[in-house]
Amino acid sequence: MAARNDGQGRADGERRLALSFDVGGTFTDFTLVDLDSGRVVAEHKTLTDPADPVASSLAGFRDMVAAGHLQPAELGLVVHATTLVTNTIIERTGADTALLTTAGFRDLLVFGHEQMYDIYDLFAPPAAPLAPRERRVEADERVTRDGTVLRSLDPEQVVAALHPLIGEGVEAVAIGFLHSYVAPEHEDAAAAAIAAAFPGVEISRSSRVAPLIGEYERLTTTVADAYVKRTVRRAIGGLDAALRDAGVPRGVDLHIMLSNGGIASAADAVERPIRLLESGPAAGALVAAFHGGLAGRDRVLSLDMGGTTAKACLIEAGRPELAPLLEAARVHRFKPGSGLPILIPVVDLIEIGAGGGSVARVDELGLLKVGPHSAGADPGPACYGRGGVDPTVTDADLLLGYLGADSFLGGRMRLDQAAAEAALARLGDVVGLSVLETAWGIHRIANEAMAAAARIHAIEKNRDPRRYTLLAFGGAGPAHASAVAALLDISEIVYPPGAGVASALGCLVAPPAFSQARTYAGRLDALDWDRVHRLYAELEAEATAALTAAGVPPNEIVFERAVDLRLAGQYHELTVPLDTLTPPAPLARGPGEGGEVAPPSPAQRERGVGGVRVAGEKGVGEVRVDTLTAAFAAAYEERYGRMLTGLPIEALTWRLEARGPAGRVRLAPSPAGKSDPAAAQRGWRPVYFAAPEPAFVETPVYERARLAPGARIAGPAIVEEPAATIVLQPGDRAEINPYGALVVRRGDVA
Repeated sequence: MAARNDGQGRADGERRLALSFDVGGTFTDFTLVDLDSGRVVAEHKTLTDPADPVASSLAGFRDMVAAGHLQPAELGLVVHATTLVTNTIIERTGADTALLTTAGFRDLLVFGHEQMYDIYDLFAPPAAPLAPRERRVEADERVTRDGTVLRSLDPEQVVAALHPLIGEGVEAVAIGFLHSYVAPEHEDAAAAAIAAAFPGVEISRSSRVAPLIGEYERLTTTVADAYVKRTVRRAIGGLDAALRDAGVPRGVDLHIMLSNGGIASAADAVERPIRLLESGPAAGALVAAFHGGLAGRDRVLSLDMGGTTAKACLIEAGRPELAPLLEAARVHRFKPGSGLPILIPVVDLIEIGAGGGSVARVDELGLLKVGPHSAGADPGPACYGRGGVDPTVTDADLLLGYLGADSFLGGRMRLDQAAAEAALARLGDVVGLSVLETAWGIHRIANEAMAAAARIHAIEKNRDPRRYTLLAFGGAGPAHASAVAALLDISEIVYPPGAGVASALGCLVAPPAFSQARTYAGRLDALDWDRVHRLYAELEAEATAALTAAGVPPNEIVFERAVDLRLAGQYHELTVPLDTLTPPAPLARGPGEGGEVAPPSPAQRERGVGGVRVAGEKGVGEVRVDTLTAAFAAAYEERYGRMLTGLPIEALTWRLEARGPAGRVRLAPSPAGKSDPAAAQRGWRPVYFAAPEPAFVETPVYERARLAPGARIAGPAIVEEPAATIVLQPGDRAEINPYGALVVRRGDVA
């Protein structure tokens, strides 16, 4: 078939490049990949402009064009990960937002669960709602939990209630009615009335954003979606237009990384922008799974340490797990319940306030602390020479010799060692430590914080971190990973190629994806399974429409179904997959049902045959209630150690994950050849190590780009690449694998 022409003299077949960029709190990372050869063409890192991250993204794009790495007309794929939603909520810079809710529930955003997140602090402040009380109005409507209408909605009353707020400058309205996840008709009618009366006002409906049980979580999620929608629409729209002006061809749509580890078209992402909340961290988890797979490791603990935070994620069988909820904008970073609960599917990871820019300080007890506050990109660590005076982890790493003052960012940014020493000395004077002791203390505290968080993350899932391979990346991660691995007693570390900008590559390995869920609660032995079947049919139709719009052929969409189950009387649920429970042979179909499975008879229900019908490669079948019960029991025992018998099981939420084909990036392996590490050595420098005894050791420094597959080096050593520095401890043994990853066996492990 002849290749089409884009009207600019270039055919589709010549669009061979894929570009991704991940906007972080300190740096924006870029990766450019040749889709034909599977080769990374270029990597780039630039400081993020906190006032205008779109401008810094475009500046990095132009840098790559000016360097000759990128011809915009050759782009066939552009994917973007962003912290815009997170920053907008944390910094409270979103739209003036009103909440329209059921009469009597105006203050639910404040009451929450009526639980204190810190029972020992009577004055612990709650997370302030994004819609203050004066912007919350009530609609005189009411629907019961089974969808029965008690009071019908009056659209004119809704418009009248909102009219004064719109006149005062409200730009967005969140609609959240009681039990709208069962009966969304009132929310639909209210949205139509608001759109007609107030054109241009952004509208978010809870039945569309988060159609799930739990009024408080559903309202906070919907308000947050409305709060950020205008900001995201303007930013992504402006970025898309600017990329067109910069030469990106028509027909090459901008795609956005989602919190669940998939990508969506920019237009789809803007419609429900709250799904972008953990966009960047999700990309990091995906690239860890990707490189873990290339290295033949399916049990991976990722450590993504950037300039602002560090993220840890457990990856099982080559995929990170998803969580149904996260908290945004916590008042206290490490206190669950102190933030805003957001009901979106998100890659299940833990975030720690320990990045390269994390500021060291002395607390009320006179103890040295690190983070969670970060110096960010402006002014940045003291050694950046941009006006920062507070000591940070990066300043400590520079003084300890882990970072090279002349080789940071490939030599494009020289670090000021004198400024770092001065900042560390001021802090050391407060705690009575020398500059070296202060730097070493900061480095160790950051390592301990990351190791403790990763250990808790694993233990909460009943996992032993010692059985995992640590995969480390991010601008600061490779400098700390060996020490973190020692604290976790992990024997192997993998440093992917381009470790400093690896999250950007995660955007390119992500598939187009759509995640949605619906609540239909009831005991397993009393559910209306035809209703469940209709529910999944609706979800699949919605997912197919979204992914088709993103360019995925319908026949390439894969559906994964799951259900949240719990024991009656318990509060927390476990998610159990449904697809793996489909029997290999379809049940008998009823006459004239056109392929539908015949509903089970009362006798069959008594035997536990009733279940949800699912379609897969083996045909249409039913999930048996007894099989689903056994699957839940196994999951419960794995998580909690023992199963409580004799209690009925309740289903709560039915989930669908729809995905297109895996990302188009396929890195090509390189054959091992003769590799002389000495040829890659660029010099020596003194580096501080604690073993065999604390001292500066004259250490070889290698240029990673010149270490070919098969090359072996031993610690102590420093391996530098433009965007990251790897520290090998004394006794570590490292080898470059065929995909360019540096695989390290720790020296203190037999």
